[in-house]
Amino acid sequence: MPNILAFDFGLRRIGLAVGQTITRTATPIEFLKAKDGIPNWQEVEAIIQKWRPEKILVGIPLTMEGEEQLLTHCARKFAKRLKERFQLPIEFIDERLTTISARTELFDGGGYKALKKGKVDSVAAKIMLDDWFLTH
Repeated sequence: MPNILAFDFGLRRIGLAVGQTITRTATPIEFLKAKDGIPNWQEVEAIIQKWRPEKILVGIPLTMEGEEQLLTHCARKFAKRLKERFQLPIEFIDERLTTISARTELFDGGGYKALKKGKVDSVAAKIMLDDWFLTH
């Protein structure tokens, strides 16, 4: 089944979700620890090999006004490294408000105990994929 991987970029954590293009469903999978936005590339490679995506989505953190910021440039640099390493198509997606939506979704399902940081990032990646499926 053709897969798409979504990365919710962050300087300390990068959330991941996988989506199936046939069923148009997305699932949060895991998160990667990062240092200044740089993950363990061997872990990324293992995820790419496991899911074999046909495309990668990278969330672009814009300001609420839609303007780029320092974190936006870091996310673009991360996406460039993904493309160079894995030779897969990269598409950017606006990630504004996905973390807030992820926190709400997790809280509604399990209260404060459900708000684990890595889980929030992966659910945010799932929300990005859900949004992408709505427009593609």
